[in-house]
Amino acid sequence: MPILPIVTYNDPVLRQKTTPVEALTPEIQSFINDMFETMYNSDGVGLAAPQVGSLHRIFVMDADPMADEDEETFGPLLFINPEIIEKKGDKITMDEGCLSIPEVTDKVTRPEKVVVNYRDDKFEEQTKEFDGWVARVIQHEYDHLEGVLFIDYLSAFRRRMHKSDLKEIDKGLRETSYPVKPK
Repeated sequence: MPILPIVTYNDPVLRQKTTPVEALTPEIQSFINDMFETMYNSDGVGLAAPQVGSLHRIFVMDADPMADEDEETFGPLLFINPEIIEKKGDKITMDEGCLSIPEVTDKVTRPEKVVVNYRDDKFEEQTKEFDGWVARVIQHEYDHLEGVLFIDYLSAFRRRMHKSDLKEIDKGLRETSYPVKPK
């Protein structure tokens, strides 16, 4: 399974809405396997198809390393054609980062729970409620499928504070432990 290069925040593919997957073909399954391999190789907890240059409506995740002792763990999760149908609970502010914006983190406020309709690894339809870290990662990765990045939630002032970091990423000067593909 090849490790796919991760596109950086300025690539236009990250600003496009994704296209639903019609069937779980061998090609799609191979792509999903590559996404998991890429996510783990990058020490990420989630990866959306646009981050590797694809407009398939897919993301993978494994938030278990971030779970508190009392939180439910799920292992690797695959979301094909996900739709968040409800956000609920208190709004929680936490630091977020993104493999497409290496070494940049900032505080983002998100609801603590989500209800998601999606297709699983057998292409069977599921509707489940998630909370805690899993809900946060789902919302972050789901945003990628909608052409939204976590920095879009920041105030103009906070975005300006990251301007030099973003310029460094633009120029391909940001070192990462995983392959990136700057625009």
